[in-house]
Order: sequence, then C-alpha cells, then structure tokens
Amino acid sequence: MPENYNNRNIPLLSIVISCYNDAAYIEKAVASALNQTYSNKEIIVVDDGSNAETKAVLKKLEPVITKLITQENQGQSIARNNGIRKANGEYILNLDSDDFFEISFCEKAISQFQKEEQITLVTCNVNRFNKKGTIDVFFPNGGALNNFLFSNSAMGSSMFKRKDWELCGGYEEKLPILGLEDWEFYIQILKFGGYAYVIEEILFNYQVRENSTTDRIREVRLDKFKHIIMKHKELYSANFEALVENLFNQIKREQSEKIKNTERIDFKIGKAILKPLRWVKSVLK
Repeated sequence: MPENYNNRNIPLLSIVISCYNDAAYIEKAVASALNQTYSNKEIIVVDDGSNAETKAVLKKLEPVITKLITQENQGQSIARNNGIRKANGEYILNLDSDDFFEISFCEKAISQFQKEEQITLVTCNVNRFNKKGTIDVFFPNGGALNNFLFSNSAMGSSMFKRKDWELCGGYEEKLPILGLEDWEFYIQILKFGGYAYVIEEILFNYQVRENSTTDRIREVRLDKFKHIIMKHKELYSANFEALVENLFNQIKREQSEKIKNTERIDFKIGKAILKPLRWVKSVLK
C-alpha cells in the first residue's frame, strides 16, 4: 500500500462506467475497475442506449458488477449523472468504456485525498494509444481554478468527491458542449476552492479512435468554449485580461498555421497547376 495509507478509514469508492456501443472494449474497462487494488469499491455501468451486441456483453458482465443501469441514448453527461445518482460512494471515478486504468490508481488517489483536505481532484499522467500502440504521453498540469480557465488541466477520468458533484449540480446536461463536459465540470467544482493533484505516474490509458468525440469537436472547439464563457460570465469577467490574451493567442496560432500551410511544397504545386486552368476558364467565359 502507499505510504501513510490509513487502513482504519477506507471510504467507499464508486466507479461509474458509461457505455455506448463499445462491445469490443467494455470488458477491458470493467476488468480495470474490478482489478483495482483499492478494495472498498462499487462498479456501476450505465448502458446509454447501446446496440444489441453491446447489450449482450453487458448482460454477461452483470454478475460481476454492482449495478447495471439501462437508459435510452441521452449522451455522456446524463449517463454519468444518472450513474452517480445511484452511487453510494464518498468518492467518484468516471471511466469511459473504451479506456482503462492501471490497477493502483484508485488506491493512490484516495491516499492523496486522505492526506490533504484541499485536494478537489486527483488525476495522473496518461498513455494515449490507438490500434497501432502508444501515440504519446499526456502530462496534465493540475492546479487550482486559474489553471483550468482556458484548457483542461486534468484527464477526463479524474477522481472527485461526491459532495462536490452535489454542490455544483453535476455534469452540464443542457449546454451544447459535447466533448468538453469534463473541463466544464472541473471549472464548476474548482470554483468552490481546492486544486487538482497530479500523480506523476502513467496510470490511465486513453484510446484515441477515429471519428471519436474528441475528433468531432476540434473544428467547433471555440464555439463550445464560448458556451463555457457565457455560462461562467462572472468568472471570465474577473479574468478579462487573461481571456483577451488567450483568445488573441489562439488567433495568432491559427494565422501561423495558415501561413505554414501556404508555404508547403504541395500547396505551391497545386497552386501552380491550377493557375493556367483558371486562366483557360476565364478566357472561355
């Protein structure tokens, strides 16, 4: 066990796994929850309107988990909130059905919570992978609210206290912030104080899939960030100068990328080929 772990005080942990059409991955996610070295845990799986193949796998898993909640497809935020409402744990850990934890994460996370009352979230370093293997390692910054104003400084599957989820009203279900639910939720709970602690170990494995939610939100990320700003006007008004600087830095980065693209050799070749074709087209008009 980690140093200073308190054997006399072992609070209940609820691991909530939301699942939508992940028949190929859900067993590994559940196994990573079951195999956690932290013993006092319950595992709740929320079937968010999955297909028949996934339902068959979930039926097979039902005897080894604590609860299986079935609902019509309503999206990740609602699935998570519904799972947490049925949970009994003092601590909550959300897990997507295509990701998995190393077995010691929960034990180490709760050990940190018990050491320091000011900790609001516990996160860790992340192995990002796809079918070919490891892509890279993500090192979240953690920290207090200011570290989360303009980007998510924790992984999506971080551990938090149930009382903080209750205090802020849970994950946002109404605003169109698909893919940014975790970030907005962390802003919500950190507004009340505390900070995100980072375990400096790779204890989480995040699968990067083609046509995933992450891929779909990239092009509309600024629009979704706008919704977060509008929801938390008082917070961003109080940090107005930092907000302006952040937005202008994003504009500068986009302009720089556009310039790089126009300087690429394939862009220049394409431009050279199209130029005479455009001339011919103008002559024939």
